[in-house]
Amino acid sequence: MNTGSNEPAGVAEPTVAADAEQPLGSRAPQYIQARKALHLSWQVGVFVVGLAVVVAGIIMLPLPGPGWLVIFGGMAIWATEFVWAQLVLRWTKRKVTEAAQRALDPKVRRRNIILTTIGLVIVAVLVAIYVWKFGITMPWKIEE
Repeated sequence: MNTGSNEPAGVAEPTVAADAEQPLGSRAPQYIQARKALHLSWQVGVFVVGLAVVVAGIIMLPLPGPGWLVIFGGMAIWATEFVWAQLVLRWTKRKVTEAAQRALDPKVRRRNIILTTIGLVIVAVLVAIYVWKFGITMPWKIEE
């Protein structure tokens, strides 16, 4: 039975999930891992750089800027050295993938479109009532 693949029969093609599951642990170069003091210094440096990036992302949350993207970038920096950050990133990636698949479900998309339309209609009605009652006068210039 030929599945259209160039692989010999009985050889499974690698899956994305298998590629994503890298071994946990430090990704520091081997010569750094071999020396305990150097490896500890490396970990401190990675932690400080990751912390600076995460703090910058947190600052960007209320300010203009890609806050969440920068926070996940800092987590990725930490994940090069720390198992806990690798586990957090794997969990986050799994949840984001599940949410994206749910969002692409036709029923969920239809529901989201309907809810968005209802919300826009409500906002349009409220704006129309405001304009009908006050005209195009800014709220701080209303005299009653």
